[in-house]
Amino acid sequence: MYTHLFGPVPSRRLGMSLGVDLIPHKICSLNCIYCECGSTTRLTMDRGEYVPVDDVLKELTHFFSENPDPDYVTFSGAGEPTLHTRLGKVIGFLKKLRPHVPVAVLTNGTLFSDPGVRRELMEADVVLPSLDAATDKAFRRINRPMKHFNIEEYVDGLIRFRKEFKGRFWLEVLILPGYNDDMENILALKEAIRAIGPDKIQINTLDRPGVIEGLRPATGPEMDRIVQEWGFDDVEIVLPAVERHKTTAYRSDVEAAILETISRRPCTLEDIQKILGLHINEINKYLGTLEEEGRIETTRQERGVFYQLRKS
Repeated sequence: MYTHLFGPVPSRRLGMSLGVDLIPHKICSLNCIYCECGSTTRLTMDRGEYVPVDDVLKELTHFFSENPDPDYVTFSGAGEPTLHTRLGKVIGFLKKLRPHVPVAVLTNGTLFSDPGVRRELMEADVVLPSLDAATDKAFRRINRPMKHFNIEEYVDGLIRFRKEFKGRFWLEVLILPGYNDDMENILALKEAIRAIGPDKIQINTLDRPGVIEGLRPATGPEMDRIVQEWGFDDVEIVLPAVERHKTTAYRSDVEAAILETISRRPCTLEDIQKILGLHINEINKYLGTLEEEGRIETTRQERGVFYQLRKS
């Protein structure tokens, strides 16, 4: 059982991905209302060695000595990976240990205005930052940043990084109806995306219950309308969760363990994590598919979102 690694798990965008989590749950530079990992418990833009980097390197060495290579090694987790001051060291270690396995970094991109952060990401093969809004009002409603951080600084950091980075740059935009799908926000995003110039735009929507009530995923036609309005060549609408079940990385034993756990009593995401000892991100991959298939359902109570078997 690893402390800082999870998976490999079936990823909607990166195939079978070994996750590397450098940040304790849930330290982040944003407190997004849609986050499937829950509310941010420590909102910060201060970098530090949040977990001992030597422990991470030992786990990576052991994993690759005992397991087949994944499609990707992906820095992600329940916090913002660029907050870790030795992210670049871990990426460099991986490029020497397994130079043929691509390294991806899932990030909200909020720290890209820092030249040191940009330098540490240069050895990555794919960087996947997010941008959910290009107006300050929508940015604060959706992503809930620290007060001093504004949308202009955010977009400028993404532009600066794009100019310096030689790898693949895929920008994710998550659409929340009622928050960023009106014409003002869609046109503002279009202008920002054009200025950033990503290799690919991945348009996404809500996959798990969000932090606040009343959120819903965008429909296929709603996302198609936005794609048409933007008019960019390389836009990908991310496949729904049910498609994960078709991947060779989907593990029936994990699915069975989750179903057995919640068949006894409804559980929160944190409950399931404690019982099964799996990483939150790994559990979420399976919950999304199970809910999409109609096998489980959620209820929101005082302690959070609970998962239970769907009542017939």
